[in-house]
Amino acid sequence: MIKEFKEFIMKGNVLELAVAVIIAGAFGLVIGSFINDVLMPPIGMALGGVDFSNLQYTLQEASTAADGTVTEEVAIKWGAFVNTIINFVIVAFVIFMVVKAYNRAQPPAEEAPAGPSEVDLLTEIRDALKK
Repeated sequence: MIKEFKEFIMKGNVLELAVAVIIAGAFGLVIGSFINDVLMPPIGMALGGVDFSNLQYTLQEASTAADGTVTEEVAIKWGAFVNTIINFVIVAFVIFMVVKAYNRAQPPAEEAPAGPSEVDLLTEIRDALKK
């Protein structure tokens, strides 16, 4: 079983996938930092000093009861959702541009040789049936 596992892990596709996942995770951190630290502050400032990450709709305020039990705040954090949507759009656009550049860099695919048309094939079948 260990030998089979080692063979499985050492296959090229598994290693390539592992590298892709690690790079994608690091890329996600870079994009997240770009959005939260570079892009959103000027957007928030242009909208009157709004910090999107703190925007929320509070359903229940946090409170402390007389017996000391604490009730957590319940809120819909729509500002964080907006940040996530912007993050997704940027990542999707970057991936689109990478795939587009990759496709442009590939040599054009060779066209398959043109075979006989349907009419030619039907004519051959007709002639074969006549014989």
